[in-house]
Amino acid sequence: MTKKEIVKTISEECGLTQLKTKEVVQKTFEAIIDTLVGDSRHRIELRNFGVFEVKKRAARKARNPRTGERVEVAEKYVVTFKPGKEMEEKVLLLEKSGAILPEGDFVDDEDDDILGSDDSGTSTDSTQPPTAGGSATN
Repeated sequence: MTKKEIVKTISEECGLTQLKTKEVVQKTFEAIIDTLVGDSRHRIELRNFGVFEVKKRAARKARNPRTGERVEVAEKYVVTFKPGKEMEEKVLLLEKSGAILPEGDFVDDEDDDILGSDDSGTSTDSTQPPTAGGSATN
């Protein structure tokens, strides 16, 4: 789902114009970003939704999936999200209904020993062939 689709859905449900709804949605996203960066705790807790937090990912040794060469990956800050209880329960219902994505589409990359992480915290997997974009994503 895109921001545009979110705006359209909210504007229809609330009876607001898409222009006004887009402004509110954008301001919400900006507030989240500003708080994560500017607040001394670098944390946002939204009850029944989840917690956004900035964490430091330690420097590590990895390997280039194309060449197998070992490389050093510098420490960096990443945004993490831990879903709240209500979201966890709804996802569990989704899983039980059989409407989940195929296995392997989303994998926790925290312990992966490979090169290819971007600032979003996603990484490449050397066991999968590269896609047209140059790397396979989990």
